[in-house]
Amino acid sequence: MIIDCAHYQDGRRRDEGAVPLEEAAARCGQGGFVWLGLFEPGEEELAQVRGTFGLHELAVEDAQNFHMRPKIELYDRDVRLVILRTARYDDAAEEVEFGEISVFLAPTFVITVRQGVASGLRGARQRLEQRPELLAAGSSSALWAILDQVVDDYAPVVAGLEHDIDQVEATVFSGASAPTERIYSLRRQATDFYRAVHPLLAVVTTIERATEAPQLHPYIRDVQDHLLLVNEEVAAQRDLLGTVLEANMAVISVEQTKISVRQNATVEQLTILATVFLPLTFVTGFFGQNFGWLIRHLDGFPAFVVYGIGGLVVPLVLLFVWLRVRAPDTSAAALDDH
Repeated sequence: MIIDCAHYQDGRRRDEGAVPLEEAAARCGQGGFVWLGLFEPGEEELAQVRGTFGLHELAVEDAQNFHMRPKIELYDRDVRLVILRTARYDDAAEEVEFGEISVFLAPTFVITVRQGVASGLRGARQRLEQRPELLAAGSSSALWAILDQVVDDYAPVVAGLEHDIDQVEATVFSGASAPTERIYSLRRQATDFYRAVHPLLAVVTTIERATEAPQLHPYIRDVQDHLLLVNEEVAAQRDLLGTVLEANMAVISVEQTKISVRQNATVEQLTILATVFLPLTFVTGFFGQNFGWLIRHLDGFPAFVVYGIGGLVVPLVLLFVWLRVRAPDTSAAALDDH
């Protein structure tokens, strides 16, 4: 879909509304440059633009695909294709949305193909139209305005990620575990954002060297400075999220250890309780047997002590002796292993 199409000459826009596509292509040889803006165009529309402006088929194919990294390529007729990754922070969903802008740059025209909602350029066009001294520099001024818009839109993304990371960090280092899935999601978003920012440094450097208008060089370097700052902050966020993830795993491990300790304490209490009732169970079971010999010989307290309590003490003594004899053998085996 064509969003806007304008012809710029001598630092100003020649028409109030959008210029028809065929007429815009005809004006490319009349001085100045044409800026055509497209948003998620279909194959037929791109084919029409390609035929009208004589774009290379591989460049058009590149504009139709979604890339993970920015890049710049030179095609025939001094036409450059610049791929930019855009980003926007969604406050409601608390996540980063990514888009893409493909810029076909030639001395007589600029064609922008936007993909995704996070790729608005209306503000860039309006700001450039208010700077006739820069607009008079030609099509490179449009590319600078686009770069400036894209890099400026990175700042809210950095702030949004920073806010989310602070929340997760505060939760983890307060001793409570944060959802591991949330930390992984933030790290993935920070990684995708880094892939959009870091390769753009080389692209901006190439654009600065290729720009012939000297009045644009300070502005492009300003964009590069802002981009360097964003790149450093995103890299720091990635490292911090790695530390937070490790700390969160440590907190989870501590909590699991506490649960194990509580379970062991419970088992110990149950074992003590069972041990207390074990002699009573033995005595009850022993004297509850209906053997005639047992009934005839238990006719007094001494017999009760000998057969009842003695029958419980003797196995316990034997078990104690067996454990004491076995303990040195176990210690010696452990020493031999080391």
